[in-house]
Amino acid sequence: MKKLLMPIAMIMLCAMLTGCFASETPRSTPQATQSAAAQPPAFKTERMKESNPTLKVYDVKQKRIIEMPLEEYLEGVLAGEMPNDWPAEALKAQAILARTFVCKFIDEKKSKYNGADISTDIKEAQAYDADGVNDAIRRAVSATHGEIMVYEGELPYAWFYAHGGGKTALAREGLEFSGTEPGYTQVVDSRDSDEAPSDVKHWTCEFTKAELIAAAKEAGVTLKDVGSVKVGEKGDSGRAITLDIDGIEVSAPALRIALGSTKMKSTLIEKCEYSDGKLKLSGMGYGHGVGMSQWGAYALANEGMTAEEIVKYYFKDVTIAKL
Repeated sequence: MKKLLMPIAMIMLCAMLTGCFASETPRSTPQATQSAAAQPPAFKTERMKESNPTLKVYDVKQKRIIEMPLEEYLEGVLAGEMPNDWPAEALKAQAILARTFVCKFIDEKKSKYNGADISTDIKEAQAYDADGVNDAIRRAVSATHGEIMVYEGELPYAWFYAHGGGKTALAREGLEFSGTEPGYTQVVDSRDSDEAPSDVKHWTCEFTKAELIAAAKEAGVTLKDVGSVKVGEKGDSGRAITLDIDGIEVSAPALRIALGSTKMKSTLIEKCEYSDGKLKLSGMGYGHGVGMSQWGAYALANEGMTAEEIVKYYFKDVTIAKL
C-alpha cells in the first residue's frame, strides 16, 4: 500500500482479514489526540502488556530478523501506509489503526517467518517503508504513543482502505466476512476528499473471457463458458456481494482479488457489461470499503477533526485505550 494507497485490506482479505492509499500539505497546527481513558484488553501475550514491547521483525528486503521497539516499527508502517506529508490528524488516526493491527496480530497470530513476531511482508501484515519516515511520521507515532482501538474490551480488526466511493461498507459485503458482522462496522458517508486522484474516485477496467474464467476458478467457481455477467446481490452500501455469471453466483470480493485489486478497484460497481467475450466494469472508490477511508481521514483532518474523532467516525462504539 505505499504512496498509491493500495487498499491493505484487500491484501488482508487474502491473509484474512488479518486486517489495506496523492500527497498534500500537512496541517500547520496539529491538534493532540483526546486523552484515552479506556482500559486496554487483556492480552494473551505477556509482553503486549508493556507500553513499548520489543518486536522481532522479519525484514523482507534485508532477509533477516531485526529487533526493534514497537513504536519504532510503527514509524516504518505508517510511512508505508500513508503519504508522509498528509495532515497530522490523519497520520495519527492511521497510527492508531496500525498499532491496533500490530497488537492484534502479535497477540493472536504467528508470523510465517520462523522466529519473527511480524514482518514487513505486505501479504502477511502491513506495508513498511523505513526510508519514508520523516518528522511528521515521528510526531504522529509519538503523539499517539501506545494508543489502540478497543471494542467491548477486545481488539477489533483495524480495517482501512484508500477511498470509499461515497459510502463505507459492512465486513460481510466488503470483505466476504463469514462470521457474525462485527458490532463496530457501519455504513456511513465515507467523506472522501475531492483532492483524491480521478482514477481513485472513479475507475474502469476490462477483462477477457479467459481472464474471467480463470479468476472465477480462483474464487472457487468453475465455469465452462461465459454468456452473461451482471451484478447479483448487493450489500447495504450498494457494493456487489456477488456477480451473477450465467446464473451462477460468484463472490465479488474474491473475484476482485483474483482479477486484480489494482484494476477492479472496488466492488462498488456502477456499470457491468459483457459482450463479445469481454467484461467491462466501472465503479467508484478504491478498496474494500470497511472501516476507515484514508481519503476520508484526509478530508476530516482538514476540516478540524482530531485523530480520535476520525477513528470514531468510521468505527462504531469503539474507544481509544493506552498500552
